[in-house]
Amino acid sequence: MANSRPTKIIMFSGGGTGGSVAPLLAVAEELWKEPGDSDLRFVFVGTKSGPEREMVAAFNKEIGPMEFIPLISGKWRRYFSIYNFLDIFKIIAAWFQSFGLLAKIRPDIVISAGAFVSVPLVWAATGKKIPVLIHQQDLRPGLANKLMAHRARAITVVFEKSLLDYGPKAVLAGNPIRQLMNIRDENLVKKLKAEYSLDNSIPLVLFFGGGLGATGINRLVFKAASGLARDCQIIHLTGRGKMPEDSNLLKINNYHVLEFLDNRELATLMALSDLVVSRAGLGTLTELSYWRKPTILIPMPNSHQEENAAYFAQERAALFMNQAELTPEKLTAAVKDVLADSILKRELSNNIGKIMKRGAAGTIAGIIWEIIGGQK
Repeated sequence: MANSRPTKIIMFSGGGTGGSVAPLLAVAEELWKEPGDSDLRFVFVGTKSGPEREMVAAFNKEIGPMEFIPLISGKWRRYFSIYNFLDIFKIIAAWFQSFGLLAKIRPDIVISAGAFVSVPLVWAATGKKIPVLIHQQDLRPGLANKLMAHRARAITVVFEKSLLDYGPKAVLAGNPIRQLMNIRDENLVKKLKAEYSLDNSIPLVLFFGGGLGATGINRLVFKAASGLARDCQIIHLTGRGKMPEDSNLLKINNYHVLEFLDNRELATLMALSDLVVSRAGLGTLTELSYWRKPTILIPMPNSHQEENAAYFAQERAALFMNQAELTPEKLTAAVKDVLADSILKRELSNNIGKIMKRGAAGTIAGIIWEIIGGQK
């Protein structure tokens, strides 16, 4: 007998960096986990060269089928650049490509968490009367979301302050997180402890700068490693192609420097850490909030991350250190001070755990079902 359940087509869009992709995949995972009264077909529209193609391929293996379609991507920079003029033609081409794509696939909804690749797709979607949902992660509204927000049926936000930025369309949801990032795998714990000879009696500090690594943080840690490793164990993720040139650093006891860990390994080491030192992208902050980790934030200079870090510091949910003013000595002192202060660690842990609303993936999935007319 043929399946009489209607098929709902959910189109996600984002990319260029993993930050606009991860929350969308978390929502897709939630939709798979708790299907409504319809069969689902997932399509992800991203850039040709960003990490989203690989992330969607991993989703296919771990969760369920999701088709990936690359879209021509232009970008409007907020400073003078000849590329702004050249990219106008890309944006126009992407708009026409989007119309053809939407006519062919006919999605029931388009969902984006920012990224310029999404802008022509969202504009085309509203032209074809396809509902749009936008997710705003950072405290500072990004230009892409500003360009898309007035066309959205609903805008989900992470922080209460963002409700003022978007008005009555905005819904406080928190930031979605993948299931694989919030499940502690005890077998993997044992494996990683053995692989890096981790000693439960010595504090563990995790340094990382996001998916691509952070050269500024790497330089500080390379110079501070020998002093820090006398008092703690260090896992330092540099990013691909950013390992230290000085091979002597690889010989320091208690200092483990790596280019990359997969998501499960990173989540597990984050859970095991006594302190995390990182950039202040929202994906990272969401994971740190879930695991309630005492954190020192070194945001990317002159970026939206500085506002994220300042807000966390204001709420006593993390310490904020300005990279431009930071030295290896100051970083070493800050790490040692936090590790030695049990009251401060407990305060940071409690506050970062409360700073974001939990269950965001479920909240956003519920809004999607309301918009497309399905039932949870």
